Order: sequence, then structure tokens, then C-alpha cells
Amino acid sequence: MSPFSKIIAGTMTWGTWGKNFTPSEMSALIESALSLGISTFDHADIYGGYTTEAAFGTAFKDSKVDRSQVQYISKCGIQYPSEARPLNVKHYDYSAEHITWSVEQSLQNLNTEYLDVLLLHRPSPLMDPQEIAKAFEQLKSQGKVKSFGVSNFTPAQMSLLSTENLIEWNQLECSLTQSKAMFDGTTNHLMQHQIGAMAWSPLGSYFKEDNEQSQRLRPIVQKMCTTYNATEDQILLAWLHQHPAQIRPVVGTTQEARLKDAMDALAITLTIQDWFLLLETSLGHRMP
Repeated sequence: MSPFSKIIAGTMTWGTWGKNFTPSEMSALIESALSLGISTFDHADIYGGYTTEAAFGTAFKDSKVDRSQVQYISKCGIQYPSEARPLNVKHYDYSAEHITWSVEQSLQNLNTEYLDVLLLHRPSPLMDPQEIAKAFEQLKSQGKVKSFGVSNFTPAQMSLLSTENLIEWNQLECSLTQSKAMFDGTTNHLMQHQIGAMAWSPLGSYFKEDNEQSQRLRPIVQKMCTTYNATEDQILLAWLHQHPAQIRPVVGTTQEARLKDAMDALAITLTIQDWFLLLETSLGHRMP
């Protein structure tokens, strides 16, 4: 059984890309998340222009939480022109040298001896499974990374990488408003090969956009809020969690109350007709 919590706290907006929390504010949020049963924290080296991991590491050191109580996910591979990296062009680097260097940086910034999972952030047309395996094998043997995975990879890309590497996770975009992964073979591949699923942006565009899709969904979701005594975000998370791939939502909220709502959503089971009614409404047409 995975040690990861069923709700994962995403840290992308904790730093300069969002709330720009002080160390004490970040420490408090870490402690609050853990008190709610959220023990897994999702990072990427790129967050905050390569600054958020270090901010989190400082805050965690000041918190009352022991490293053994939590799990760290981080991602590498995106080379993004920024103040920290004055590059000519955004690109992906999956050379063994860059992967190992990135992990060393993340370990230093997070003030930890190991990552629970390292994900390759986005697929690259130049990725070489054997080259990646050199880095993964070294990091695994040194105890610096416990397991490996990918993010935003298609089934074909996962299959290619799996010829040389044990891929245990895929973090993908998946939600009621963006359910493509449930139809293009991605979730089927994950279930077939026992690869764990995480979903970034698990609430999709429901709260972000006022478009035809959200206008169709809103009255249906709000009606279900009454039926299930739930909030709108809980209905969306319950819908996602009900998929047999056991998708773990990576929630980006920085509010303790909404983190609690996310955990409470795990107790909601939609009827099969309500599940498909939400899907049909989101798609804008009946199931074929």
C-alpha cells in the first residue's frame, strides 16, 4: 500500500508564484495539512522560478513535523529561462547528468536526504530511456530517491521509458472538466501496469472560467451539493476519486478549510447515475 496520502498538497503557489508565504506561514500550513491527514507534498524544482523548494525546506525545518511523517514528491527536467537560470530558450533536459544534479539541488533546497518520488516533469522528444536509467539507478542505489515516475506522459511515452525503467507514478491533468485521460487510454494503461495516478488541477476549470461547460455544470453540481450535503469542490473531487485508477488529487489550495473539505470529500460516494450525469453534462453530449 502506498504511504502517500489520498489528498496531496501541491506547493506551486506557496511561494513567489502565488501567496509568497513567510517561513512561519508556510510552517503553519505544513502542520495544518498533516493534522488533517495530508502527509504528501508535491514540489517541482521549477516552482517559484526555482525558489519555492528552498522556501519550503526552511519552513519545514522550523515546523514541529518530523521528516519521517511526510512524503516529498519533486519533479525535474524543465529548463525554464528565469533569474535563477538565464537560458536562451525553454527546453527539457533528461541527461543523466542533469537529472542527478537536479535531485541534488532539490535535496539541498528541501533540507532532506531523500525524495519519496522523483517525476520527469514533461516528456521530451529527445529523452533516451537508457540515459535516464543511468540516473535513476544511481539515485536509487544511493538512497536519494525511493521511487520514480513521470508527469504528463502518454501511454506510448510511458511504455518507451518502461523498457529501461520502473515507472511507478504518473501525475497528469485530470478532472471533471478535463477528462481526456479517461478516454485516450492513459488511465487504462496506469491500471494495467499498476502505475499510481495523481491529478494536477483536479478541480479543472470549474471555478476558473465562466464558459459554456461551467455554465452547464454549475446547476447540476449545486443540486448535488444539496443531495450529498457537500460543497462544489467536494463534488468535483468525489467524482475524480471514484475512478478505479484511485487517482490522488494534487490540491493547490493554501487554505486550511479547503484542505479539510478535500479530505472530507473522500467520504462521498456518488451514485453511478450521478457520476455519469456529471460527465455527460461536462462533455455536453450523451455517452455514445
